[in-house]
Amino acid sequence: MEIRITDEKENPLLARTEIKFECLYQGEPTPKILEVKKKLVAMLNSDKDLLVVDTLRPYFGEGKAKGYAKLYQDKKALEKIEPEHVIEKNLEKKVEAEGEE
Repeated sequence: MEIRITDEKENPLLARTEIKFECLYQGEPTPKILEVKKKLVAMLNSDKDLLVVDTLRPYFGEGKAKGYAKLYQDKKALEKIEPEHVIEKNLEKKVEAEGEE
């Protein structure tokens, strides 16, 4: 999987950087949001708790997808602005065996 950042824009009003990217994955299944998030965190050299992958839309019949991510300056801004479901899909799941007692 290869990620190419196509646009990066500062948004000082919302204390974040908005990132548009293309994800290329020829011959592989569409990557999960968490896989894309890990790769973006490594590319941007940022904190994984401050990056949110909002959308990942694959092209039909092609091995690529367009995506949109937001890199916040602090945790407080992220929790204030982002909807609960977007934060939830960007969290790494704990070991499922913990919940089953």
